[in-house]
Amino acid sequence: MAAVNHARLKQLFLEIVRIDSLSRRERDVALRLVRELESAGLRCRFDGAADKVRGNCGNLIAQLDATREGVAPLLLCAHMDTVVPGQGVKPVVMLIADGGYASYAALIQTSAKLAQEKPDLVQRFVDASIEGWYSYLYGDPSPGNALIKKDNAEMTDALLAYGIGKIKEFGIVDSGDAKTAGIGAMTEARWKDFFDTMVKADLYPASLDYRKAFTLQFVNKKVGMKP
Repeated sequence: MAAVNHARLKQLFLEIVRIDSLSRRERDVALRLVRELESAGLRCRFDGAADKVRGNCGNLIAQLDATREGVAPLLLCAHMDTVVPGQGVKPVVMLIADGGYASYAALIQTSAKLAQEKPDLVQRFVDASIEGWYSYLYGDPSPGNALIKKDNAEMTDALLAYGIGKIKEFGIVDSGDAKTAGIGAMTEARWKDFFDTMVKADLYPASLDYRKAFTLQFVNKKVGMKP
């Protein structure tokens, strides 16, 4: 099974939501969907609903033939139209953190036992990961891109460049504390803020020792940063 290309899906979604598609005026978005569906191997047609509802487009019906005998058919149904105001839409992409969810993402996880018994190994792994990010974002990303494309046939150079651009634009990897302490930076204050948020939402018990979830031993060393 092919890996899901999240960058491509996001780009396609942002493109489609920009297309005006008020009720009974969905033709433009329908034709864009036809192009996408047919490129994926589906057969597309429109029914006669346009005349009945006085619209410029009927229901779009796309069909993909089964590849195995005896499998029950599956129907997916969705609206193409939008309610007023559904014209001139300019989608806004927001980080979850903008809504107050301050959790760290993409953490490097290991056991307390390994960190205690082989700290040098853990440090070298963390440092290599940090230096890899600096090289990918600000150096030559081609070695990393080659590995990504090897595992995901749908990935293209254009999508990879788009992804790198958005990572930089939204500060996904290099922002906040990372600007002064290096990529991978963490603080106990931020961990406590996240913990307090979870306690307030009744998701964590207040008695939980959140400090056991992390260590600052291997980060905040400015690894890979250039003066």
